[in-house]
Amino acid sequence: MKTNHIIVTLLGIGCLFFLAISSRAADVLRAGSAKINITPPNPRYPVHDSLYARSLILDAGGVRVAFIAYDSGGGNDAFIASLKKKYNLNEVYLCQSHNHSGASGTREFTEAKFTQLMDEASKNMFEAKISGGHRSFPSLSFNRLIVRDDGHARESWFADEHFHYINRERLPHGPVDNSVGVIRIDDTSGNPRILIMNYACHPDVVWNNFEVSGDYVGYATRYTEEAFGNKIHCLFVNGAAGNQAPLFKDGGRQGKDDPRPANYDLIDRMGKLLSIETVKLAKELYPNPYDEANIKVKTDSLNFTGRYDRKQSRTPHFSVLALNNRYVISVVPGEFFIKFQLDWKHELSQYGLVPFFFGYATCGGSSPGYVADVRSAALGGYGADWGGGLIEIGAGERIMVKQLENYYRLTGLVREQPGPSDHRLDDGTIVP
Repeated sequence: MKTNHIIVTLLGIGCLFFLAISSRAADVLRAGSAKINITPPNPRYPVHDSLYARSLILDAGGVRVAFIAYDSGGGNDAFIASLKKKYNLNEVYLCQSHNHSGASGTREFTEAKFTQLMDEASKNMFEAKISGGHRSFPSLSFNRLIVRDDGHARESWFADEHFHYINRERLPHGPVDNSVGVIRIDDTSGNPRILIMNYACHPDVVWNNFEVSGDYVGYATRYTEEAFGNKIHCLFVNGAAGNQAPLFKDGGRQGKDDPRPANYDLIDRMGKLLSIETVKLAKELYPNPYDEANIKVKTDSLNFTGRYDRKQSRTPHFSVLALNNRYVISVVPGEFFIKFQLDWKHELSQYGLVPFFFGYATCGGSSPGYVADVRSAALGGYGADWGGGLIEIGAGERIMVKQLENYYRLTGLVREQPGPSDHRLDDGTIVP
């Protein structure tokens, strides 16, 4: 009898030991974030509202990536490499909002701020759960390349007898993506700690305001953080906004001495509407309890010539990330046109995945500038068939095909050798 008690006790201890080992072996997602004011000292124009940068570090299964979302500034390959080394990162993505009312400090100022931001995020790591999704709503943007009577497209700032300058009537020209994407990161108690707001639209509500402002992005992120009691950080990451302009559009001032004030009512209104939809979606999201924490990432590059200048060479770097085998992010530099975002989301969402498109996000290499889809490149307009240093036609399609291929390589579905060619009969017989 005593022997049985000893055996039961040993088995119990063994089970507890096994559970402890299994618990330690199970991958967990860890996240950290920080926020910092990056308004440079003594900017050229008066400061209406401050500029910010926010960081996010994600770590799971030995893979560690970081995002820095910012209103103004930037960094080069050497700085990116230094961040990767210092914080033991597989990749770091610098995600500019493409704000047209920003003000950049010196390189030393920006790098010091971004480094401080990463220091704080790396010290604030916590065990996390992730969820994400999209919410459609009446569009806040329109396609600024409008097809005219001759079959070609012209910019919204080119007026004719049919279309008014900068689309003052707010006609919903397309195509557009009328949805916001949200990635929500909670702590283990279910409290939201970090949001990524992913929306495709140029932050240039006031085209020229000759004041420093975060434009609608600054307002949207602030309102969203306030909606959660300022207990979260909200990173804004732009999408494929190369041909997307805000419907809330003001022609801007003619110069810094123009007495007409910039129309911040429009900026505030667009930011508030985007925030409302973001908050609604964020509050509906919950982590899937069956998800296994993991991060998979593959970065690649391709070389392109210029559209008109064949001696020109561009080698952009781009990445695909899979989080928990559910959330799939295409991270690309430059100003991609909206068709790429729509196609990416359509392609992957039909398989039960939750796709996101992060534009204006660099992890190294050269910027491709504007990246028009083939049809838009044919129709023309700014960024499509004219503008500084245009990339060759079809470059965007090639990048996105490579992104898809790399995603399926991450999943292990792409074989390096031909797959099995035999077949099985109903009675179980295998025929070679």
